[in-house]
Amino acid sequence: MSDSHLPINASRERLASARSGYVMLAVFLALLVATFASIVSLASSADPGPGTVMAFLAFVLPAVGVQVLILSGFYMIQPNQAAAVTLFGSYRGTDRIAGLRWVWPWMAKTKISVRSNNVVSEKLKVNDLRGNPIEIATNVVWRVADTAQALYDVDDYKAFVNVQIESAVRSIGSRYAYDDVEDAEITLRGSHTQVNAELRAELIERLQVAGLTVDECGLTHLAYAPEIAGAMLRRQQAEAVIAARRKLVEGAVSMVEMALAQLSEKNVVELDDERRAAMVSNLMVVLCGEREAQPVLNAGTLYQ
Repeated sequence: MSDSHLPINASRERLASARSGYVMLAVFLALLVATFASIVSLASSADPGPGTVMAFLAFVLPAVGVQVLILSGFYMIQPNQAAAVTLFGSYRGTDRIAGLRWVWPWMAKTKISVRSNNVVSEKLKVNDLRGNPIEIATNVVWRVADTAQALYDVDDYKAFVNVQIESAVRSIGSRYAYDDVEDAEITLRGSHTQVNAELRAELIERLQVAGLTVDECGLTHLAYAPEIAGAMLRRQQAEAVIAARRKLVEGAVSMVEMALAQLSEKNVVELDDERRAAMVSNLMVVLCGEREAQPVLNAGTLYQ
């Protein structure tokens, strides 16, 4: 899907201004040690004056407030996970760096997985190109490519995936015939590589609006619907028999032509049109018959 097909207000992922949580953890620990040292110093003082108490409060209270502020900003990102950061409802970027991270506490963090997901669709009943009802199912490996689009351009991106998979499978299933005995056209059963590639391309186009991409997909189930399965099996058997017979006849004709040509070239025997037709008939019976031919010995001349 080109950019012209995306929503006008489509979100775009960008880098969030997050900081390393380990640096802020060091700042937090330093403030904690300083606060604890101040408390110990005040407690060990025999007769602290008003100035000492005021200095203590002037340091400790802000330090405690800063520590609470720092603690509120910590969050953890696992490998292949991201966090979308918003400020008062405005998208401020996505943090994809794994580990302990930190942002200002008033910024909201929404975690989202960018790992690969595997979905096996249900068996769908679809009419193929010839109108025959078939059952079809697929396996799709997808992942989040743009976290901003996945979170803010669709309501539920996982439900969106399931709906679009069903739509794409129905579209592909109705675009091609289930089978073609002559292999003269692309079929669902005989052209797995091309059908799977086209299905993946269509899914990528459909899911791009949600910031999702498809790494791999393929049909996992393909069969005629039960109500016509028996009739289709008989038709396939008949078509297979016809195709086999056609191949036998083509081979037999070429062998007869070769036999007659070599007999003429080597002057083995001279045959008139009637005998030539009889020889062709006998050779065709021998070559195309389902049973082995029974030899007949001719004790006389060729013309008896």
